[in-house]
Amino acid sequence: MLLIRTIADKLGIAEEDLEYYGKYTAKLRLELLDRLEPRGKLILVTAVTPTSHGEGKTVMSIGLTQGLQRLGKQAVATLREPSLGPVFGLKGGATGGGQSQVIPSEMINLHFNGDFHAITSAHNLLAAMIDAHLHHGNTLRMDVDEIAWPRALDMNDRALRHVIVGLGGKVNGIPRETGFVITAASEMMAILALARDRANLRARLGQIVIGSNFDGKPVRAADLECTGALMVLLNEAIMPNLVQTTEGAPAFVHAGPFANIAHGTSSIISQRMALRLADFVVNETGFAADLGAEKYLNVVMPSSGMRPQLGVLIASARALCTQGSGDERGPFDVASLRKGLCNLGQHLENLRKFHLPAVVAINRFPSDTQDLLDEIAAYCRDLGVACAEADVYAQGGEGAIDLAQAVLNELERTPDANQRPLYTADLTLLTKVETVAREVYRADGVYVEREARRKLDRFERLGFGRLPVCIAKTQSSFTDNPKSFGAPRGWTLTVSDAHLAAGAGFVVVIAGSIMRMPGLGRNPQAALLDVDDYGLIQNLR
Repeated sequence: MLLIRTIADKLGIAEEDLEYYGKYTAKLRLELLDRLEPRGKLILVTAVTPTSHGEGKTVMSIGLTQGLQRLGKQAVATLREPSLGPVFGLKGGATGGGQSQVIPSEMINLHFNGDFHAITSAHNLLAAMIDAHLHHGNTLRMDVDEIAWPRALDMNDRALRHVIVGLGGKVNGIPRETGFVITAASEMMAILALARDRANLRARLGQIVIGSNFDGKPVRAADLECTGALMVLLNEAIMPNLVQTTEGAPAFVHAGPFANIAHGTSSIISQRMALRLADFVVNETGFAADLGAEKYLNVVMPSSGMRPQLGVLIASARALCTQGSGDERGPFDVASLRKGLCNLGQHLENLRKFHLPAVVAINRFPSDTQDLLDEIAAYCRDLGVACAEADVYAQGGEGAIDLAQAVLNELERTPDANQRPLYTADLTLLTKVETVAREVYRADGVYVEREARRKLDRFERLGFGRLPVCIAKTQSSFTDNPKSFGAPRGWTLTVSDAHLAAGAGFVVVIAGSIMRMPGLGRNPQAALLDVDDYGLIQNLR
């Protein structure tokens, strides 16, 4: 690893803009934003519907950044921070792999510079303030049955989804039902990720709606007079983290909202900084294009004002064969892949609906046969879509040269793309859900369960109808059924719940049975991890 000062020098970052966290990581002071103007092009990385192991968005984002660097371009990768939930669950870490990683990977995957701890602490401070206010007289007249602010923990723990607090007598507070969400699904995480600066962070924190009073009016975090304390806890977490890739390319790793239950991309501040410091910013969005990319274009883009110039859609033979066969175990053959190509086609169609040009990155895995990769390339050619094979895991930036050149060619060919959301703010919340369901998921209609409809109607009455919708949905299918593969038609999206995230600036709509607190599987990564006698972490992947 290079010293982080050397990485900062590549971007011309002054000493006064760095806060060192050891020799190999640093935080960037927000004053940097005031001294520079945007100049870079934003590249949005997304993918086809993934298998449970992922299809390489992080490794490809890193590899593409390294490929652009090898072509003499100044490029930065902007990535989300890993959550301990997946690290100890099925998927493992989120720092890339092989010759395309962000390093020091163990540090980034675990307690990286304290950001997740700070966000979790801020979330739970607000929860504690609510229960303290109830205990000490409830002068705000909060309706206990309408308190909507849960607690948070950065761990997969299904037993905490629904809990009762305040048991054991009056001294322990007022008994009530509540629950936990994983930190990556916390509105506090979304707020930190969407804030433009400290002033905007303060305003968003104060606007958090924690519940309602007996008159049905919203009660906000600002009413508890704790905004300043929340700012104290997030004072360092708001600063983006500077690290490096395995080839010494700069990378900003900051914030970590999931894309299936939140908006799923790195912080606005880190992207704004990168666009001021580099010619090309490679920004990962979570899961497939129906989740991370859709939410970026419908939620993040209108809020931030940043418009991506190009989408890179990752396709793997493994994922497309799974979409064709309906089984992650295979078969991995041409027949299955051809049946699953409709999934790639629908994702490409969706990006076109946002007027976002796209290049397909064919992610080569060691087990792939050339005939499968050739089928994907031929399909792209038939659609008139540029594509390139990339083997960034084994070859790093060298394995992304063709992809990097295809990206540069497409950016030159379509310099004036006019990206825009699928819906406008003046539509009702339900109409916005129906638009995404119809245009992106290809559902025939939307069924809204009674409690969810009550909440959506209430949010409209309270003046939150102009907010965008952030649909929490399985990442394993276009539908709300994880076992429905390919590009299904003739189905109905079921909306089971809704939550107001007024500080973040969107309404979370729960589709199907998706959970905001995951659980550990039968054979989690936690069973494999260890530390040797020298303090070296073993089996973290």
